[in-house]
Amino acid sequence: MLKRLAYSVFFGNYFYGCCTVALAVEASMQQNFTLNSPAFYAFIFCATVLFYTYAYIKEYPASATNKRSNWYTAHYKKIRYTQLVLAIICVLLLGMLLIKNFNGLIAIPPVYLVLPAVSFLVALAYYGIPLAPGLQFNLRNTGWFKPFVIGFVWSTMVTYMPLLWHVAEQKSNYQLSIINAWLFVKNFMYISLLAILFDIKDYKEDHNRKLKTFVVELGLKKTIFFIIVPLTLIGFIALLLFAYVVHFPALRIIINSIPFVLLLIVAWSMQNKKSILYYLVVIDGLMLVKALCGITAALLVK
Repeated sequence: MLKRLAYSVFFGNYFYGCCTVALAVEASMQQNFTLNSPAFYAFIFCATVLFYTYAYIKEYPASATNKRSNWYTAHYKKIRYTQLVLAIICVLLLGMLLIKNFNGLIAIPPVYLVLPAVSFLVALAYYGIPLAPGLQFNLRNTGWFKPFVIGFVWSTMVTYMPLLWHVAEQKSNYQLSIINAWLFVKNFMYISLLAILFDIKDYKEDHNRKLKTFVVELGLKKTIFFIIVPLTLIGFIALLLFAYVVHFPALRIIINSIPFVLLLIVAWSMQNKKSILYYLVVIDGLMLVKALCGITAALLVK
């Protein structure tokens, strides 16, 4: 029973939806904003599940060689139905949000909408944008660049969009600050590193497809010790410098350091072969851990 539930939550991408909501809440709290309306969080949850499930719905017949693909094959009709339901919910929620906050949205300076527009196009290109018959612009097949595409889209969704929607809902004239930029870059780099780690799972498939991911080009150990570890340490040092500049209390620094420490531990553990659930629970779980640490720090330390 528990195993079936775990497969539904993690294989069905509902855990990704939970991570999106948690990271969005974290971003609002760390920037000292009130939370957005429940409809906003419901929308980003459903949109995340819908987006990630699309790939497996599209590709399931050709990739039934692992537990996740087999699960999609076995539950294909059910997943198609839930995708339809989620799509309808997304349309209804988006319509309600746009109508309710129309005046606030049109008052937002157009320059503030550039980042969401670019992120939306990048998200579409992740699955391929047709350019001509037989020709697609597909960022999912860009190898080493793919993790940073994922990091950019996630960071826009969970860091910038909560702020933008807060401005629309509250009809405020908030100006972007250094904290906004820092949190965006922090989430971008952290999630990009998780995406690089996740590529280890697809090493054989990517190698056969001649997709030049970091792990295919450098190998497992060099990816961990020359990419993941140095960038994580740089991120940690950047956190300390930023905390010093904005005068974060020691407890807040310690709590926000936990995700970096755990990322190093998980990266070290990747030297041994892991199951698909390990990647989904532990690696992706670091997003939820990061969000919970940020929320805790914001609640405990003002």
